[in-house]
Amino acid sequence: MSLEPPGRDAARQVALVTGAAGGIGRAVVERMLATGYTVVASDLAVADLACAAATPFAALSADLTQEADVERLVAAALERFGRLDRVIHLAGRAGRGPLEAVTAEEWRALLDVNLTSAFLLAKASSAALGASRGALVLTSSTNGLQGGSALSGPAYAAAKAGIINLTRYLAKEWAARGVRVICLAPGPVDTPMLARFDADTREALRSSVPLGRLATPAELAGLVEFLCGPGAAFLTGIVVNASGGLVLD
Repeated sequence: MSLEPPGRDAARQVALVTGAAGGIGRAVVERMLATGYTVVASDLAVADLACAAATPFAALSADLTQEADVERLVAAALERFGRLDRVIHLAGRAGRGPLEAVTAEEWRALLDVNLTSAFLLAKASSAALGASRGALVLTSSTNGLQGGSALSGPAYAAAKAGIINLTRYLAKEWAARGVRVICLAPGPVDTPMLARFDADTREALRSSVPLGRLATPAELAGLVEFLCGPGAAFLTGIVVNASGGLVLD
């Protein structure tokens, strides 16, 4: 199996990035394009994801909580570019707490968008990743490592913990086919998602990080690039704790 970076391959490698309209998603799309991947960027709305890069690019709308949508997304990527080498699951959203404030409907919706979407994407892309001996990157959170808080709620914490064990399960099941599965677990990241908090809460989040700042989307995108690249070729089933020391595991 070649360990050459995408830009040196005779056949360009294709990366599917979901949650591409979010702060981290946009940074990952830009980084993967700059690295030389063909990129399929997906989110609920993709009208503003047009890219002027010379690298082949497609923006496709999909609701990852709907199995038919996910299957159409993967099929469209394969029809357009003929292969799928990297799948990066960034779709998701935070919830709220405390537990008493969460309705059963909200609980189910949060699990669907954060966890069920990862299951559906993995299932739909399994054959293509097996054919390319590719890699799947799933996104958890420090909430999935340490129980979370009322800032993002119990459903978010439970879903992100589920992502971690889904990663471990798939890493074992897919290893014989040469497919790697990695989990990224960020701490607080400086994205528009934090705008839901007031200034005092945002400052408390920043000061809670031992490194004294929030992660940037570009830093997370750099990690994704590494995890997808030849330097991580012997990594699978791991959780990459990108929390600036907030969680020590």
